[in-house]
Amino acid sequence: MAGETTSADDAKNEFNSFVTGLGRGVAGALFLALPMLMTMEMWYLGFTIARERLLLLLLLNIPLLILLAHRIGFEETFTWREAIRDAIIAYGIGIVTSVIVLAALGLLHADMPVSEAVAKIALQSVPASIGAMLGRSQLGHDDTEDDGKETPYHGELLMMAAGALFLSLNIAPTDEMMVLAYKMSIWHAIVVTVLSIALMHGFVYAVSFIGGHELEPETPWWHAFVRFTLPGYVIALAISIFALWIFERLGDSSAVEIMLSVIVLGFPASLGAAAARLIL
Repeated sequence: MAGETTSADDAKNEFNSFVTGLGRGVAGALFLALPMLMTMEMWYLGFTIARERLLLLLLLNIPLLILLAHRIGFEETFTWREAIRDAIIAYGIGIVTSVIVLAALGLLHADMPVSEAVAKIALQSVPASIGAMLGRSQLGHDDTEDDGKETPYHGELLMMAAGALFLSLNIAPTDEMMVLAYKMSIWHAIVVTVLSIALMHGFVYAVSFIGGHELEPETPWWHAFVRFTLPGYVIALAISIFALWIFERLGDSSAVEIMLSVIVLGFPASLGAAAARLIL
């Protein structure tokens, strides 16, 4: 009888933990995706975005969610099957949250073409699903919890890509980003590049953030810079190019204009990459 009681208590605690994770997921989706849900450029993109590019964005989001789920799922995940399950749940939360908020704001209505409504929801569900997954980490601090998971090097790079993508999605569709790139000179671009790299390195290694990766005293400073910061910045620039292409922001721009746009977007993308390593 005692064994059955213990088993029932364990099942109840597991269910409560899962429900708590869902609540944090909804809160994370709302808190982190609401700026995009209330951005005019994102509403119009649901009508204008090329469907093949939107599909590519949705497909790219899946492995990122699975990686995040394996690291910080709605409950402890020990297998990739469980991580896939949590990724599906996060995507579902992102979709439901997007539908509710868009409908509440009057951005979905009965006479809207189905393709436009689906595109709006699908587009908004990407940042909302990432926010849902991050909600457990950002909104669920537990000082007694130590999952003991060690993320491999390629896993850290993928998490940096997730952080860069999340912040890029918030800024790439806006007109202000293109205006900034238009007003910048080459010297401005150099300053922004140096600032991006310096802040990215400082966020992770020089400032005492919770979750930061501290270096051993005998480790030379350039080791972390070469191993993490520079690859992370390259990833941030690659994600920036991808986001600009997805949202059709490159167009017929010259090589210099494209470079400036990428560097401007690379600034928040690099901070997102650094932040992802701090919170995951």
